[in-house]
Amino acid sequence: MPRFWLFFPLLALYLPGLGSAGFLAPDEPRYASIGRQMARTHDFITPVLDGTPWFEKPPLLYWMIALGRMTRLPDEWAARLPVALLSIAFIVFFFHLIAREFSPRMAIAASTILATSAGWLAYSYIAVTDLPMAVFFTAAMLLALFGEVLPGRRTHGFIAGVLLGLAILAKAFVPVVLFVPAFLIARGKRLAILAGCVAAAAPWHLLCWAKNGNAFWRDYFWKQQVLRFFSPELQHVQPFWFYVPILLGGLFPWTPLAGLLARKKLWDDVGLRFFAVWLLFAFAFFSIAKNKLPGYALPLLPPLAILLAAGIEKAGAAAKWWLASTMLLLLLLPMISAALPGALLSGFRRARFAAFPALPFLIAAAAVWWLFWMEKPNLSMIAAGIAVLFGVMYLKGTTLPALDRQVSIRAFWREHRAEIDNACVEPDVRREWVYGLNYYAGRRLPICGESAAPYAISAELAIQPGDQR
Repeated sequence: MPRFWLFFPLLALYLPGLGSAGFLAPDEPRYASIGRQMARTHDFITPVLDGTPWFEKPPLLYWMIALGRMTRLPDEWAARLPVALLSIAFIVFFFHLIAREFSPRMAIAASTILATSAGWLAYSYIAVTDLPMAVFFTAAMLLALFGEVLPGRRTHGFIAGVLLGLAILAKAFVPVVLFVPAFLIARGKRLAILAGCVAAAAPWHLLCWAKNGNAFWRDYFWKQQVLRFFSPELQHVQPFWFYVPILLGGLFPWTPLAGLLARKKLWDDVGLRFFAVWLLFAFAFFSIAKNKLPGYALPLLPPLAILLAAGIEKAGAAAKWWLASTMLLLLLLPMISAALPGALLSGFRRARFAAFPALPFLIAAAAVWWLFWMEKPNLSMIAAGIAVLFGVMYLKGTTLPALDRQVSIRAFWREHRAEIDNACVEPDVRREWVYGLNYYAGRRLPICGESAAPYAISAELAIQPGDQR
């Protein structure tokens, strides 16, 4: 029987605050603009940004945003709510599948770790392509794995293929490479997987190619897939070890549990070894790539959550110390809240940190330890999840208003809307602010020097007299 009670904590975790901050970073306002354009024109084939075809990403997220726009949701809600709901649906699927194939206890732990980890939470809040790709790719992997590896289960090859096709529609062809370990063990079902994948992904690619010609493939495949992997041209070059701190930070507050992976007993289970192969293969692929961004690591979090949940189960009584240590990390939340706006603008080295009250988080750590000591591991894990839920609510309440004022351009737009409608943008304005201004203005604002304007927007976000010659 479906356990619908899962939806209530997930709704409380993911939905509050979706509109509390304006669009963040360069991608959110760009993708929101494309989705809004699709909703207006009902052209769901060619993504268009500021009047120009935009082939950087496939259309799944744009379709989701367009659906939000057509239901007349406000700007940020239209873009972010579909992503948050997709994340909630996946966590419920993830829980039921792990409970069926392993145990309810392991499902509670794995789902709690994944749903409340900083990386998964962050990308469930913003309207970018990483979360949709991770959701559909992971669902495809899990269906292929559990259909083939565990006895007595039918393989849902075609469904796994359709899910893989949706992952391609979310973020192009990277999921195809990441799927290789599952494809190799999917004996007898490979044709079904291929058929499902082609049925889901091929129509849009063929229609967009037919409509836009070879320019589509040059930008979409050569530049955004091949060059992004091999060339430093896209300016996201990072060292090989980049994803080690990204993964550890993305696990927060469950980061200490990574130590469980060193326990030899964990690897006695042959079924769990595949998750290690999945994790290491994806980690190696992303690490070898020239260009690296934090969101690329998102597909690594579900298999990592499963391995950590299995590690808790196999740790026995010692698990109470591991879980209590994760609760102590919640002591860092107020510091993170104070530092995050500055960190997003200038990096953590220049961020400011603040003091905080420690007592509530110490009580949470003690409660988690005590429940496990009383041989109530499920309640201990649930208590840990509730503590993180309240920590997230605290973080949203304190951080999102600051992000809206300091990082997003929305507050500036609301304050100076009349002037911005007749303004140009100086060339040195941060590009995320330029895309945000274009979104809220509903059009591309001219760059100063391209055309005369009564006002100019400077890099310091000041309205100055423009060049009216």
